[in-house]
Amino acid sequence: MNKVLILHGWGGSDAPHWQAELACEIAKNYGTVSFPLLDNCHFPGKNRWMRQAKTILEDFKPDTVVCHSLANTLWFWLCEEEVIAPVERLYMVAPPSLSTKESTIKTFFPAPLPDTLKAEKIEMIVSDNDPYMKMDEAKSIADHYAIPLKIIKNAGHINADSGYGKWEYIEKRVVKESP
Repeated sequence: MNKVLILHGWGGSDAPHWQAELACEIAKNYGTVSFPLLDNCHFPGKNRWMRQAKTILEDFKPDTVVCHSLANTLWFWLCEEEVIAPVERLYMVAPPSLSTKESTIKTFFPAPLPDTLKAEKIEMIVSDNDPYMKMDEAKSIADHYAIPLKIIKNAGHINADSGYGKWEYIEKRVVKESP
């Protein structure tokens, strides 16, 4: 199994969120996982998260990165600065709109569409009723990068509040199909 970095979004992804479940699944199978709590997750700042993420990426050197929500926006900014090493696999789950207007996370927006997402294999997973991303924009981003887009019906923001605790799909993709 490879080294997996799980990056949460605004407010964190503690249990029963699927990211916490995924970290446990990787660890219980003796995998190597890093699931850091990013600084001040309820009131995040882009510059603080960028510094922390760069350090984590340099020290941990992941093969796979799994982003949820605002972590996707963070990844876009990291790729825009071109300061990170490429990874083998990137899972982008429930990214918010690039022009999100939430005041608490305003330092992240508007977000760029970097030239590259610094990953060999990328999959974007969205819900058709995510309050933070319209389907047209999700399809446009996936088309821009020519990456697979998995659309889940009525999954909200694909988080614990919308019933995504233990999530077999992502566990199969990350744990069982790892290189």
